[in-house]
Amino acid sequence: MRAGDRLPPLEIPVTRTLIVAGAIASRDYQDVHHDPELARQKGAPDIFMNILTTNGLVGRYVTDHVGPAAVLRKVAIRLGAPNHPGDVMVLTGSVEEADGNTAVVRVVGTNGVGTHVTGTVTVILPEAGS
Repeated sequence: MRAGDRLPPLEIPVTRTLIVAGAIASRDYQDVHHDPELARQKGAPDIFMNILTTNGLVGRYVTDHVGPAAVLRKVAIRLGAPNHPGDVMVLTGSVEEADGNTAVVRVVGTNGVGTHVTGTVTVILPEAGS
């Protein structure tokens, strides 16, 4: 990886199942992540994805590109527009820094409303030949 390299975009359909499964897997039982009526009562149009699911998808996006032997050292994200069922989140990325076997990848995820997530992922790449 070299500074300036771009990762190919990844489209992730945001389904009700993805939102609920991500919340359950991360033990986030907040009603806004699984109960549409309670989410509406709290001002949201529907359930929405939690930050831990987004964090996992950002990590997956980077490791899908650099390979499963890479080690994520740091994932620092900030949420914006929520991901609701029926959205498609498009992740894009570019390498901001590369030094030896360490790289920092800037990631942006957008949906039909706007920018869902921005952040950086610091990744340790496997040694060549390993």
